[in-house]
Amino acid sequence: MSKSKQTLGEFIIENQASFKYTSGELSRLINSIRLAAKVVNHEVNKAGLVDIIGAAGDTNIQGEDQQKLDVYANTKFIQTMTKRNIVCGIASEEEDDFISINSQDENHQNKYVVLIDPLDGSSNIDVNVSVGTIFSIYRRITPVGTPVTIDDFLQQGNRQVAAGYIVYGTSTMLVYTTGHGVNGFTLNPAIGSFYLSHPDMQFPEDGTIYSVNEGNYIHFPKGIKNYIKYCQMEEGDRPYTSRYIGSLVSDFHRNMIKGGIYMYPKSSKNEKGKLRLLYECNPMAFLAEQANGKASDGFKRIMDIQPTELHERVPFICGSKNMVEKAEEFMRAAESE
Repeated sequence: MSKSKQTLGEFIIENQASFKYTSGELSRLINSIRLAAKVVNHEVNKAGLVDIIGAAGDTNIQGEDQQKLDVYANTKFIQTMTKRNIVCGIASEEEDDFISINSQDENHQNKYVVLIDPLDGSSNIDVNVSVGTIFSIYRRITPVGTPVTIDDFLQQGNRQVAAGYIVYGTSTMLVYTTGHGVNGFTLNPAIGSFYLSHPDMQFPEDGTIYSVNEGNYIHFPKGIKNYIKYCQMEEGDRPYTSRYIGSLVSDFHRNMIKGGIYMYPKSSKNEKGKLRLLYECNPMAFLAEQANGKASDGFKRIMDIQPTELHERVPFICGSKNMVEKAEEFMRAAESE
C-alpha cells in the first residue's frame, strides 16, 4: 500500500515504536481524538440544517459567548476520551476547571492529560468559514493511580508528547505530531477513514503571507506596528499578502502549507495577549517547531514559558522561521528605543 493510501490507524500502528512511550495508551488516545473528530465533523457539516448554529446563551471562563457548537464539540471530545478509559485528566477552554478522570478508582493507570480547544473559531460557523479543534497531550507528573492536580496541566510546552489540530473545511483534516515531524490526514467522508495526504509537513523558511487582525492596529505595540509596515513596503518580494481568517487553526494551516506568519500580539485592549497558552499556543508551537517553523511571544520561545494558571493568555507569533525572527527583531528594536 502506498503511503498516500495509508490510513491514520495504520500510520499509528506502524509508527508506534517511534513514540517516546510505547505502551499503546498514546496510540489509543489519538484514536479516540480521531473518533470524536468524525462525530464533530458530521455535526459541523449539518450546520444550517439543524438547530446547532448561533449562541448557546452562556459564556465560558474567558467571558466569551459560547456557541452551540462549542458546547457540542466540548461534550463529544470529553465523552469520547472519558468513556474509552485512556486519560486521567482533561482541561478545556469551555470548562472553568480541569476534569479529573477515574479519581475514585485507586487501580486506574492512565498516564496522560489532554488540554483542548474543542472548536476554535466557532463564531465563523454561521457564515460557513473553516473552524477547528486544537489538542495538546502530556504525561502526568503526579503519581499514577492518584487524582490529577493542577500541576499535571501547568507544564511547559517543551514537555508535550503529542499535539495537533483538526480543521473542518472544504475537506476535514487531522494534523498531528508526536515529536517526529508533522503529518496530515484527510477524511474520506464516504467511508469515514482518515488517509495520509500530507506526509512530513514543513513550513517554508520564508513566506509572503502575514496574518493579523489589522483592525486592532492602533492598539498594537510599536514593534508589531513597525513589522506590519515592513510587510507592506515595496521591496524585494514585498509587499506581502495579508490573509486573516480569524480561526487560528485555519490561518496556521494555510501558512504552514504556503509560508507565512500568524500574529496575535498583546495590545492596549489585551495586555497579556488573547490566545491561551496551554491549549492554543503550546500545541501550535510544538507543531510549528516540528515543521521547521518557529513560535514566539515576540521575545522568547513559547514552549519555554512556565504556565501559572489554566487559562493563561500570552502574545503569539508563529510561522515561517525567517519571518518570525524578523518580527522579533522589530520587537527588540522597539523595546530598546
